[in-house]
Amino acid sequence: MSEQKSVALDLEGIELHYGYVKALDGINFKVNQGEAVALLGDNGAGKSTLLKLMSGVHKQTRGTIRVHGEEVHFHAPKDSANAGIEMVYQDLALVDALDSATNLLLGREILRKGPLGWLGFVDRKKMIAEANAETELLGVKIANLTRPVEMLSGGQRQGVALARAAVRVNGKPNGILLLDEPTAALGYEQKVMVEGLIKRLAAAGIAVVVVTHDLPLAFNATSRMVVLNRGRKVCDVQTTETTYEKIVGYITGALPAQEGI
Repeated sequence: MSEQKSVALDLEGIELHYGYVKALDGINFKVNQGEAVALLGDNGAGKSTLLKLMSGVHKQTRGTIRVHGEEVHFHAPKDSANAGIEMVYQDLALVDALDSATNLLLGREILRKGPLGWLGFVDRKKMIAEANAETELLGVKIANLTRPVEMLSGGQRQGVALARAAVRVNGKPNGILLLDEPTAALGYEQKVMVEGLIKRLAAAGIAVVVVTHDLPLAFNATSRMVVLNRGRKVCDVQTTETTYEKIVGYITGALPAQEGI
């Protein structure tokens, strides 16, 4: 008998209102430790809104959010970060003037020993070595860790942002990683890297939620798919138990919502 995985993130009866408009309507959503879930839907379906609610950017009008069984109230992104949730936004949130190594270790800078460290001087050599070790462990290839990220390609910048979030949750069995369109600006080789990273993090016990329009990524890297349509959940299915045609049907509305979800 397979071991029962515990629920890492649980959203129950979630509604989000903008005046008389319901952006999210009675959504139940959960992701277990060691599970990667794809959150799918057309533009305006509510998937990015739901992701921002998980990350503390938005606050629900109604409903409950639990992290590892405990009810939480997010008022800002720092609240979700304190709960062990890391988010990679589409705009990446990198500091362009800083190099990749420094971006990877933001908030975890390695200071020099002695008086220079007391004054806030960082140990560049150790930071580059640490960043290199962490990216190698994750299987993320970044060509030059000392180059400012503003000089990198879109795909390389995405790699830095993904690696930074993954490093922060990697090795923490209760970590939760949220990804918003992680392959939007990537070529084939980099997409394969992202797929591999998602699978490795899930295998390490991380809970991963992926908002994406990239159905091949969803089928290759996640074990379950949840589809939203106009702010309502219409499908929640194991990846191995569905097809491209069915998922597209739920996304477009050609198929009716599953019963009992």
